[in-house]
Amino acid sequence: MYEWGYNGMPHAGMGFGVGWILMVLFWILLIVAIAVLIKWLIAPSGSRSSSDAPSPSRRTAMDLLRERYARGEIDHEEFEERKRRLED
Repeated sequence: MYEWGYNGMPHAGMGFGVGWILMVLFWILLIVAIAVLIKWLIAPSGSRSSSDAPSPSRRTAMDLLRERYARGEIDHEEFEERKRRLED
């Protein structure tokens, strides 16, 4: 049932080659998992979020106007005036 290995310790007879192959596969999978995790953490937050928000290159004038209003750069009257001009 058991084969006796080094120092009188029994092992299940897995063989020298199979153990090395499994160890190499384990380390390869571990390194790939760490690389994917690092890539995911470094990636811009926009690529991980939902695609509901327009990308910066696809923002319209109305989107920019709404952002300026939300930040308080323009008041309500100016927002409405510019919105009306954009809709015409």
